[in-house]
Amino acid sequence: MATTAESLRCKECGRTYPLQALFVCDYCFGPLEVVYDYEKIRRRATKERIAFGPPSLWRYADFLPVSEKPAVDLQAGYTPLLKADRLAAELGLKKLWVKNDTANPTHSFKDRVVSVALQRALELKFNVVACASTGNLANSVAAHAAATGTEAYVFVPANLEIQKIIATAVYGVNVVKVRGNYDDVNRLCTEIASEKNWAFVNVNVRPYYAEGSKTLAFETAEQLGWRAPDKIVTPVASGSLLTKIYKGYWELGEVGLIRRKEPAICGAQAEGCSPVAAAFKEGLEHVKPVKPDTIAKSLAIGNPADGIFALEIARRTGGVIESVSEQEIVDGIRLLAQTTGIFTETAGGVTTAVLAKLAARGKIHPQDETVIYITGDGLKTLDAVADTISTFEIDPVLAQFEDQVLGSGAAAGAKQLVSE
Repeated sequence: MATTAESLRCKECGRTYPLQALFVCDYCFGPLEVVYDYEKIRRRATKERIAFGPPSLWRYADFLPVSEKPAVDLQAGYTPLLKADRLAAELGLKKLWVKNDTANPTHSFKDRVVSVALQRALELKFNVVACASTGNLANSVAAHAAATGTEAYVFVPANLEIQKIIATAVYGVNVVKVRGNYDDVNRLCTEIASEKNWAFVNVNVRPYYAEGSKTLAFETAEQLGWRAPDKIVTPVASGSLLTKIYKGYWELGEVGLIRRKEPAICGAQAEGCSPVAAAFKEGLEHVKPVKPDTIAKSLAIGNPADGIFALEIARRTGGVIESVSEQEIVDGIRLLAQTTGIFTETAGGVTTAVLAKLAARGKIHPQDETVIYITGDGLKTLDAVADTISTFEIDPVLAQFEDQVLGSGAAAGAKQLVSE
């Protein structure tokens, strides 16, 4: 299939480059992003064509920077959009939806970006793929590499959650634990990318990788009957996810699939790594790097590459970028689980807690149609909530059950957990 992508363009100075493995501008060192022929997309991407497409992110292939049929489709994307009535009632809201990306093949939204990045890497004739990761990306790169038979190296902080390390190594890839935080890992990978002819999905093929996140917006709009919500809340790590979700809604409006309406884009960070939220609150135009210290390790990027762009989008659309404490993160995980049946990792706890904070402060109006993006599964970060869980242990004796379980007020206690 012929690609609709035309070139790469610097987000700072506007210079254009060919569709190669490039990620920064030679002139100003600004980040590059993919530019498309929207007239061509408008002619191709009808609602009918999309509806008859595969039940994965590839139903939106006309909006993605690929020119061949995908070498592998692990069925990433096309995840549920669930109406969260109980969570909405708890927060005083009326119209709340949860986009549940824990339903992806490796249980996070990273399957979207890796699907696109790996496909483009294969088109560019790379034989080795790699990444710097806080866990979810490592899981996804390993799975996609295994499915295509591609050699892979994944680099992660040495103190990463053991669940994420196991869920990467099981695919048989090369796992390299680096003594340092994510920013240290990323710097090392940037050096290696300059020496090796490898496709680092979030370094030298990052412009293509980032485009996969747009499909969250495409799916949300389609699942809402081809409309954009009033507000969205999404986690912020590098800032790329927020910017690309915004781009997805903008593109749908640009080609006439939805009315030209931009949701208010709200971002969520942990206080222990909240450089973008701090810049938003202080009214700054730049983001000051920080040293991460938070249980939300998948968001622990102290020097976010797309932070300034996330700032600009949140302000321009009438959104907010807010942060929450470690305790609020845990409370957010439990609140989401106990009102929606979705068990999220710490990043989702951040997102849910920020939603609650914005609702309490009136930043999200009760009548606003709101979508929150839950990007990873709670089984990846069990330690975060392990100390908050209580159970009963009894002998197989009816009297013990009635006395120690029913007699303890268990039902009332469970109800209280939701409202704490």
